[in-house]
Amino acid sequence: MVQIRIGGVPEHFNLPWHLAIEDGAFKEAGIDLQWQDIPEGTGRMSKLLREKELDVACILTDGIVKDIAAGNASRILQVYVASPLLWGVHAPGTIEANNVRQLEDAKLAISRYGSGSHLMSYLLAKKYGWDAEDLRFELVNTLDGAVEALSTNKAQLFLWERYMTQPIVDDGIFKRLETIATPWPSFVIAATQDCINEKELALAKMLEIINRYTADFKLIPSIDRTIAAHYDLQVGDVQQWLLRTEFSDDQLWDSTVEKINEEFLAVGVIEREMELSELIHDLPSLEEDE
Repeated sequence: MVQIRIGGVPEHFNLPWHLAIEDGAFKEAGIDLQWQDIPEGTGRMSKLLREKELDVACILTDGIVKDIAAGNASRILQVYVASPLLWGVHAPGTIEANNVRQLEDAKLAISRYGSGSHLMSYLLAKKYGWDAEDLRFELVNTLDGAVEALSTNKAQLFLWERYMTQPIVDDGIFKRLETIATPWPSFVIAATQDCINEKELALAKMLEIINRYTADFKLIPSIDRTIAAHYDLQVGDVQQWLLRTEFSDDQLWDSTVEKINEEFLAVGVIEREMELSELIHDLPSLEEDE
């Protein structure tokens, strides 16, 4: 039995992993897949990959590209969710402002430096012509931390996945001012170089299993109700999310890397263009191995 330690956010995107684990699909393939929920998000996962406390992460595309550029010895194995991530731009529920432009001087709550909530703040600044060097951040770790920060005026803006924050908006704690979508696929599956070197065949089997589960995910009877109950969401919101979410088994494309380079170089998040070859590792197919 090959052990693989994998992490991901405790959100609806990752339910296929939990279904596969519950079904014993990985164990049948000789893999002891140890899942860890990482509520702090991509910045935390990048750190755990660097420190070799995780072997694999289901992680935001932009976040891991930025961290590989900064020296993280991990590689992207494939795209996991091809559709863009829809970010809600949130302010305190009691705020009088009705649009983001009124909050140029706001402090932004972020889960971690290098997280999606951090990196998307720069794209928001670019959209409104704000100076990226003037952005101020409040580190909040988790969604609960962001609720506390916006409720006590420690921060005035917060970017997070639009559907996961819907209950907080419904309760009047957050006011959603707008939504913005990433100009690239939402999530990729990345592994440390050590894990690739030592467990390449097990990783290939792991991807084959999860890709089988994601291919059938939307066809599961009453999956909308299952997701809603599991993540405390409204069925109607889950149905919208299912319509716009596309899972993938493709490798990262050159065009995606070019877009990330363009956006991040413009706001100083990365210092040089990244090449596709620096970011990915193509696992051998199981047919080839046989």
